[in-house]
Amino acid sequence: MIQRKFNKTKVLIIDDQPLAQSYMKQSLESIGFRDLICAERAQTALRLCQNNKFDLILCSFNLGKDKDGYHLYEELKNKKLVKRTTGFIFISAETSSALVHSVIELQPDDFLAKPFSQKELSIRIEKLLNRKTTLAQIYDFIDVENYSKALKTIQAKLAAAKISHYTPILLRLKGELLLKLSRFAEAKEFFKSVLNIQKFTWAKIGLVESLIANSEFKLAHSLLGSMLERAETRLVAYDLLSKLELQLKNYDNAQDYLVGATQMAPRNINRQHSLVNIARLNHDYEHNYAANRNILKFAKNSIHDNPNIYLNVARAGVDYALTTDHAELVTRLTRQSSECLNELKMQFPDADTQEQLDILHARIHYLKDEREKALALISQLDSFDDQIRSIDDALDKAKALHELGFHYKASILFEKINAHCLKYKLDDSTLIAYVSQERQERDEIKHGPRELNNNAVEQYQKGQFPKAIETFSQAFRVMPKNASIALNLLQSMINAAPGGESLNSALIEKCKKAIEAEKLDTEQQQRFDKLKEQLSSTYKL
Repeated sequence: MIQRKFNKTKVLIIDDQPLAQSYMKQSLESIGFRDLICAERAQTALRLCQNNKFDLILCSFNLGKDKDGYHLYEELKNKKLVKRTTGFIFISAETSSALVHSVIELQPDDFLAKPFSQKELSIRIEKLLNRKTTLAQIYDFIDVENYSKALKTIQAKLAAAKISHYTPILLRLKGELLLKLSRFAEAKEFFKSVLNIQKFTWAKIGLVESLIANSEFKLAHSLLGSMLERAETRLVAYDLLSKLELQLKNYDNAQDYLVGATQMAPRNINRQHSLVNIARLNHDYEHNYAANRNILKFAKNSIHDNPNIYLNVARAGVDYALTTDHAELVTRLTRQSSECLNELKMQFPDADTQEQLDILHARIHYLKDEREKALALISQLDSFDDQIRSIDDALDKAKALHELGFHYKASILFEKINAHCLKYKLDDSTLIAYVSQERQERDEIKHGPRELNNNAVEQYQKGQFPKAIETFSQAFRVMPKNASIALNLLQSMINAAPGGESLNSALIEKCKKAIEAEKLDTEQQQRFDKLKEQLSSTYKL
């Protein structure tokens, strides 16, 4: 039985299985709870939380009818319908690594794996409610983002030493608040002092965050290396390593770590968005497309579900198709992009997306060499609309204008996008870098990826090797992961310098790295082997 003081606790049970719901209700009644409300659907639970203040919520992770438990709890937190004083427990019979990582990401108060005994249920709930009651004042301050008062209250409780049972929790909250208040030097010393007493994982994570914020990257990297080796800290290590590499502008390394994190916990939409931005910056069209498809897959029925995620999948598909020389892949990407736009119209029939759809259909026509159809669509748009409502919308419009030869209009729009980013001081440094990169590349390179490659091949075949090198270099700049272009550029450089004079060794190494990273067909591999022989025997590179 629970303590009598918790008899009036207001409890919400969320489960789409009537039998499981009934069992949970009976179990809670048998240990002393009386004020119980049940919900079978996530939408019902949302309405109940809008109209009631619950002290405890027990939620099945798998809710089959609309939103699942993950989507529900994410929305409850986002809309501040659950306070920190509310205990939230996930319940599930599934304990796969993907689910466990999802739970870790959301940070509920507890997770109960089925089957569990009534005694275990009672112990877990009572322990949770005691903590919520004892630390209620601190949680209230945090909820209203009064972090300074929350920190003072924690320090007073720690000094009083009357609740030593909660000391580890108070210490952890103190560390989190120091980071929120940007008191990084103080936070670093605090986490180090905690670790000298006990090796809490949260303290090690906090220390790394403090070190990164203090630009002490070498020590942070060293600590993260050991965290990466442990299963329980690997996910957060991937995230922090990505953050560290971004600060150092090592974008390829940052992307590799982000890919590792998204593979472990693909449901995290914000992380997928980060991967989209960095993949675009790295000209990695394949990972950009994959991340956008994951966003679409995992955002359905969530707070992230909106027309833009459909548009962005189609945009990423077109970008990818324009930069690959695999005909079957181009056909598949073109079809999938069109299907995604059709799904958008079905899911959001009243959405005001006609201009975005016209732009994308124009780019798809361009992709299919239907230039007249593309021009008919793009010419009806007002290219000089100076209001940037969406960076992604504006970028896609600027790309379409550039691809169809309207370079002046494209340049003006890229300038407006860049000015918009500076005016509103966007927090996402990777997105800002991508916008700046697109603006510069489109100004300096007038042709699209397909034309660049075709022009360079023609120049090469005519023996115009210096021109071919220049054009292949431009193509390689916007398609640095395309092995065919890297091979062509490498071949052109060798042919242009038969005696090995004036070879760009740095560019050669970039080409070799790009080629070695891709899976080559037999012909490509034979060609690459021959080029390597020439490089090693003739040019000593």
